[in-house]
This record gives sequence, C-alpha cells and structure tokens, in this order.
Amino acid sequence: MGAADDTRGGIEPPALRRGDWERTAASRAEVAAERIAAMVMDAEPGERLGTKEELRTTCGVSVGTFNETLRLLQSRGLVTVRPGPGGGLFAAEQSPMRRLGNSVLALDTHQPDDARAEEARRIRDALGPLLVEDALWHASPADVAELRRELTGLAKTAEESDPAAFAAADHQLRTRLAAISPNTLLRSLYATLLPLTEPDAVEQLQDRYEQHAALIDAIESRDRAKALELARLD
Repeated sequence: MGAADDTRGGIEPPALRRGDWERTAASRAEVAAERIAAMVMDAEPGERLGTKEELRTTCGVSVGTFNETLRLLQSRGLVTVRPGPGGGLFAAEQSPMRRLGNSVLALDTHQPDDARAEEARRIRDALGPLLVEDALWHASPADVAELRRELTGLAKTAEESDPAAFAAADHQLRTRLAAISPNTLLRSLYATLLPLTEPDAVEQLQDRYEQHAALIDAIESRDRAKALELARLD
C-alpha cells in the first residue's frame, strides 16, 4: 500500500475542517456541562462539587474543553467558583424560575431524539390548559376567526394523510392560540417546546384535527369545562 493508505486498507480519511473539530470540542464541553448540571440538581445549594481538576478528570475532557464547560455552567447560573484551599466548584443557589429554565434548556442538548420529544410533549401538554384558560378569557372574535383559518390548513393536511405537513399546520395553530395569552413567559416557554415534539402518526391525524376543531368551538362558546377537558386530552 502507498504512504497515503491507512492500516485498515482503505483510503486515508480526509482531514477535519476547522468547523468540524470546533463542533466536536463544543459537543464535548456541552456533554460535560450536562454531567455536572446533573450533579448540581442532586446537590444542596452551596454544596461543594469538587475542584476544577477533579471534575475535569471525572468528565474526561481537556483543560480547554473544561474551560468552555465552566463557561456554559456559569452562564446558566448553575455553579459558583471559589479560589484557594477548600475552593472549587459549588452548586449555586437557584430560584424556581431558573430551575425551570435550565430544565427546558436541557431538552435541547444530548438526549436521544425520541426521549427529548417525549419530554417536550409532556411539558407542552401540561401547559396547554393554561393557554386555553387564557384564550377563554381573552379571545376576541377576530382571534377565533384566525384560529379557524389555521384549522382549515390542518384539515387539508389531515385529508392528505401527510404527518409532516400536519405537524407544520398544527404548529401554526398552536402558535396562534398561544399568542392570545397575555402571559409572555407562558408564550415563550410553549414556543420553545413546539419544535422539539415529533409529528403524529398518520392514523391519528383525523382524530387530532377533530379535537382541535372541538376545542375552538368550545373557546368560541366560552364552554370552559369542555375546553379544558379537550386541552387535557391533547
């Protein structure tokens, strides 16, 4: 074999482009950050997690990668760093709102796609009744008309048995429903979760469409019991 051949009898693999190895390094930093974040969630506020070197060794990353890991953790408010003897990384005090934000951020990292989608769907569905409650209070006739326009597109994709197109139309309908709420935090959190959920199966599309149609009817008629019942089934 020539000098360019590797020991596996093939062709010498192409060198990584700068963007490739930078993404690899970033990925390792993020994986390490999630590992330490899990330690933080199990620790008491102010509890010592270890020295930088101990944690770097535990995560199995280089000094440079661990520095990026530390930056990620600090930007999320998860750890504090104390110098000197007895120093190191400590679990930061977190407000309930910060803990909620970090839980959502964790959905978009290194979980398998199916696990991430299932967790996102569970949280999204838990928020649905809150959005419906706001819609019952705040939806104007113009809002209901907009929801019905979005519903028309949903009906078309259900008839065509197209899960991907149905998911896109469903996303638009849910986004329009969320826009009625005056709660900016609720709207933002719901919008973050929508792209992480997976499309419905083909056999579920018509039932899902009919459920959305019934929900809009209930919102228009201000039938709170029916609307919330449908929201919990979503």
